[in-house]
Amino acid sequence: MTLPTTLDHDGIAARIPHHGRMCLLASVEAWDADAIRCRATSHRDADNPLRDADGLPATSAIEYAAQAMAVHGALVANAGDAPRAGYLASVRGVEIAVERLDTVTSDLYIDAERITGNDNQILYSFTVAADGHVLVSGRAAVILDAGALGAGPSGSPS
Repeated sequence: MTLPTTLDHDGIAARIPHHGRMCLLASVEAWDADAIRCRATSHRDADNPLRDADGLPATSAIEYAAQAMAVHGALVANAGDAPRAGYLASVRGVEIAVERLDTVTSDLYIDAERITGNDNQILYSFTVAADGHVLVSGRAAVILDAGALGAGPSGSPS
């Protein structure tokens, strides 16, 4: 099975648990075993589900990055493997250069790079940028199949 080098919104939504308006990414621009680059336009949408009364807070960029990581995980998974649920366990070293994302008129580019990991935990670095300027960056720890971490050999908690 040959995997696509790029994906549109529908291709992304088919691979992650976020659907409808909650699928924030417009496309996957490029990816390989270690990294992914996505593009988003939904930060400009008046009905963006992450907006509050003041607009779209810059901290929402973490959700954009988390969705990029989820797509990356789906793309690098072995063919035939069941999808694995990933949970954002922590974010660290987050730097925010803007107050809101809804005022950014250009498309967002979300880059996530796998720094290290094993079968159950992955550490990514991420940036969310527009017009060549980094808006938000940081590191995120993702735990896969969190329920299985405390399970014994039979699959029940130990």
